[in-house]
Amino acid sequence: MKMPKLNVDYSSRLCFACGEDNPIGLKLKPIYDGEKVRAEFTPREYHQGWDNIVHGGILYTLLDEVTAYSILCCGVYFGVTAKSEVRFKQLAPINEPIQISAWVTKLTRRLIETKGLLALKDNTVIAEGSSLFYVLARSKKTVLWDMDGVIVDSSSFHFAAWQETFAKREIKFTKEDLTKLFGIRNDFIIRNILGGKAREEEVETIAQEKETNFRGKIKGNVKPLPGVIKLLDMIKKGNFKQALVSSAPKENIALLIGELNLESFFDCIVCGKEVVESKPSPQIFLLAAENLEAEPKDCIVIEDSPFGVKAAKAAGMKCLAVTNTHPKQELEEADKVVDSLEEIELITLLQRV
Repeated sequence: MKMPKLNVDYSSRLCFACGEDNPIGLKLKPIYDGEKVRAEFTPREYHQGWDNIVHGGILYTLLDEVTAYSILCCGVYFGVTAKSEVRFKQLAPINEPIQISAWVTKLTRRLIETKGLLALKDNTVIAEGSSLFYVLARSKKTVLWDMDGVIVDSSSFHFAAWQETFAKREIKFTKEDLTKLFGIRNDFIIRNILGGKAREEEVETIAQEKETNFRGKIKGNVKPLPGVIKLLDMIKKGNFKQALVSSAPKENIALLIGELNLESFFDCIVCGKEVVESKPSPQIFLLAAENLEAEPKDCIVIEDSPFGVKAAKAAGMKCLAVTNTHPKQELEEADKVVDSLEEIELITLLQRV
């Protein structure tokens, strides 16, 4: 089959099946559970063929759409249906919810094979389908993760380390200081607390002492925040690039990521010392994008601090913010704000941030 030249930089907002702005559309909202894409649809009187029976074309559309999302979750941005077979097994009544599921069974460089299923809530199978898609374009989406406050709940350990380090110098460090400065590089934090009077040697000494203190406290106590591991795994399974981008020293990154065995998830790691400016400068995110050969417009940053959100937006990137360390009102510059990464799965991350 000869494929036409198509502009794949398109919007799906008017798609009949999933478009948010299509007034007569089905408005499906598929989600991915790590294995299958699922959605639910309740057909109404305008979706019938025979009296009170859902039109077969509508049923096929449900299968085709959710199947298309299953290939998205394998890293294919744009594909077209080459062949599709559907076996209708049961009449579908209107006003009864239909459960839709689809999954990829085989993936090659040019082709994807899929399966799909429609069922009523009592598990009665309405239809089964199989499809073959041509791959026209791979997704360029790239995910950039902050670490402290996004992947790891480390703020209490940082606070204790800062307090002890400054207390030795008879300087008070408060929770308000931590909240205000969390997410930026150590040298900027130290100069802020010392009023900009510190010598370079003193700043370096304080930073090293604090981080040694921090690593001693958190070692053996590293825990991932809710939803992190599942989302990392979904992104990796989907063949999307992802990077760890943190203002923390590389020694901290190695310890925290090593204790959680997360090294294999990241295609690159960028630490704060690799750039001149701290967040809210976009330098660190732009460097990560450059290392991954990704365009900023294709990058999604996951952050927890206002400085990080500002840095992501200044870089021209999408930003998902999670309220692990700051309230929602301080993160409103982000494209989407959630209370936990448990609220986010792959399709939501790729299409709704």
